Amino acid sequence: MIAFVVAVIILLITPGPGVLSTAGVGSGFGFRPGLGYVFGLFVGNNLVGLAVVSGVAAAVLSVPYMRVLLLGASAAYLLYLAARIALSGSKIGFIESTEAPGVKNGVLLQIINPKAYAVHTALFSGFAFWPDSLLVEVAVKFVLMNLFWVPIHLLWLGMGATMKRLALSERANRAINILMALSMLGVVALTLRS
Repeated sequence: MIAFVVAVIILLITPGPGVLSTAGVGSGFGFRPGLGYVFGLFVGNNLVGLAVVSGVAAAVLSVPYMRVLLLGASAAYLLYLAARIALSGSKIGFIESTEAPGVKNGVLLQIINPKAYAVHTALFSGFAFWPDSLLVEVAVKFVLMNLFWVPIHLLWLGMGATMKRLALSERANRAINILMALSMLGVVALTLRS
């Protein structure tokens, strides 16, 4: 079980679409407005976990064009979120991003987040520690994952919000938001490459 907990922590703190977008939402919109987004990520994360455990994810991803479709949707949505974060508080062209992404955005991101599927597959298919009951093991894994998932994502949100609260110039805030958005684009590039 200790190996499972260590794996959960390592897999959750490494930058992926969920944590990077969480920090970006914090830096672009603040902590309180980002809570709805984090709650959506939480719901979506558990839905992905259920899809992996039930085999639905494996069935859907076994269809070759579905992988490409989901990867394309994931990349497009991450580009959209990156733009919202980069443009938060600005009026550039026809895009004005003054409202933080909410619950729906968080759920949607997790459902199309390739890292979420990879993490859940690794955690649920490995690290067997309850040989007498697969159901109990899965339930314990869900509880343990969520015990770490929530504070880690709130920490990322807080780190992003701290950047927003610092008395930085508008130019510096814009640079931070753009850096967060570019980090998300880097994750998109790595995902597409793999």
